[in-house]
Amino acid sequence: MFQIFTDFADWLTYTILALSPDSKLGDAVHFFVEDVSKIYVLLIVMIYVIALLRASLNIEAVRNYLAGKHRGVGYLMGSGFGAITPFCSCSSIPIFLGFTSAGIPVGITMAFLITSPLINEVAVLLLVSLLGWKFTLLYVVIGVSVGILGGLFLDTIKAERWLQSFAADALKRAQTSSDSPNLPEHEVTLTLSDRHSFAITESKEIFARVWIWVIIGVGIGAALHGFVPEGWISAHLGEGQWWSVPAAVLLGIPLYSNATGVIPVMESLITNGLPVGTALAFCMSTVAASFPEFILLKQVMQWKLLAILFALLLIAFTLVGWIFNAFIPFII
Repeated sequence: MFQIFTDFADWLTYTILALSPDSKLGDAVHFFVEDVSKIYVLLIVMIYVIALLRASLNIEAVRNYLAGKHRGVGYLMGSGFGAITPFCSCSSIPIFLGFTSAGIPVGITMAFLITSPLINEVAVLLLVSLLGWKFTLLYVVIGVSVGILGGLFLDTIKAERWLQSFAADALKRAQTSSDSPNLPEHEVTLTLSDRHSFAITESKEIFARVWIWVIIGVGIGAALHGFVPEGWISAHLGEGQWWSVPAAVLLGIPLYSNATGVIPVMESLITNGLPVGTALAFCMSTVAASFPEFILLKQVMQWKLLAILFALLLIAFTLVGWIFNAFIPFII
């Protein structure tokens, strides 16, 4: 699906800029070009499509189904959708904005946001070949559970009050659509041109707010890309002490990768003697709690919500690492 972005990055980095694919600079520039172009297209397309649906369909029926007595099903659906979508943490944010604009409850949206970077079909296949189906199944179950429990917790504390004002306003408008002059009434039959105009306006407004932060966030990730001090990590965290798991989680924060790209790193760490749970905690932190992601999330969340989400992820990854270190002899 995303091969076109890889090909574009290859052409611009290695043909136009004439950088070597074996150099750190070439690798960083390629990473930057591929991710920025992919996120920009996802941002524009997903916001446009969801806005078009909001103007065309009875989105309130979906929202009310997820927000009412079926909220538990909503968490499962949000987390499950995150597990089957091939997006990294940064490229999941456009869908987060689309869900918010559609009035989907924040907890369900967060269940998607937490799960999406942790699980995808390529990572699952790689994990099966590396550690077997039992480990992979447990990883998927835990990844989905982290998303569900995280969404439930964030709904319980009413996390929507800590969204940035434009995101909170979009959520409120969608949840009280009949009172909003900017949101088309679903009882009114709209022409295709009306729906298109509404979607274009919505896409422009959101893109104008976040485009620069995509460059900043991915730029930091590109600068750090490929810098994974495997030998140092294995040498200092490889003896399985209790503190090695939270230390590995903290060490993974400055780095950035997606679930597919981090699996070979996990394999190398385990091969070099790092306990499986410690390696898993490090890689989960790298994928889902990195600085680039949180720079982007700052544009839709206030500091308080960002800090709560950050702490929630760090605690979850630490617990996952301890659990796997304790029970890995029984599942491999």
